[in-house]
Amino acid sequence: MKGVILAGGKGERLYPLTKVTNKHLLPVGKEPMIYNPIKQLLSCGIRDILIVTSKKHMGDIVGLLGSGEEFGCDFTFKVQEKAGGIAHALALAEDFSKGQKIIVILGDNILAKSIRPYAEKFEKQDGGAMILLKKVGDPERYGVAAMDEKNNMVMSIAEKEKNPKSDYAVTGVYMYDPDVFDIIAKIKPSKRGELEITSVNNQYINEKKMTYEILDSDWTDAGTFESLAQANQMMLKTGNNLLEG
Repeated sequence: MKGVILAGGKGERLYPLTKVTNKHLLPVGKEPMIYNPIKQLLSCGIRDILIVTSKKHMGDIVGLLGSGEEFGCDFTFKVQEKAGGIAHALALAEDFSKGQKIIVILGDNILAKSIRPYAEKFEKQDGGAMILLKKVGDPERYGVAAMDEKNNMVMSIAEKEKNPKSDYAVTGVYMYDPDVFDIIAKIKPSKRGELEITSVNNQYINEKKMTYEILDSDWTDAGTFESLAQANQMMLKTGNNLLEG
């Protein structure tokens, strides 16, 4: 498998911090935020990692990470020329993936435990996709999944509903077979003019090819001041080391 970290976006909710640098380079615990998703992929045995970011911040990210020698991996970098959505950014990984399964992590997702056990399950899965879910107290803030627990399948995903069908939020960790790029090519932009990852996931759901696992780890997306503070607390507790999943 190969790994993809999506580290674009403007980080407007973290302004003026993001006036200085890319959101994914802000400190979380003792390290830049982007180190956590990198360590997650490394913990899964992945050594080929693509990082997609914006033109404005590419230099800063390359300057920090280099070739990957420091991490014992190989980094590839690609520029998302415009903010076209998560699925638009993921489409840039098609040539990089070379027909292999991929694990995709949003660069502002911070997890305390290694996702290796879930990656191992997906590697054995016969194609399709897998998402990681986390039980939350405020599901109306997230994309939320309805599940068929008997068959371990996702039945639907809805974004930020007033009356969510469950309290299991979709985290920013996605695992896909190579068909994901054909799906992205066929979906249409949302009302805000972007290619949404939920549209991709719902296509897998329609084809009954989307499984799930419940995340047994502290998790947050560090996209707001409150969640950034939470991410810092999480990583300071672990010394920025991943706990065994």
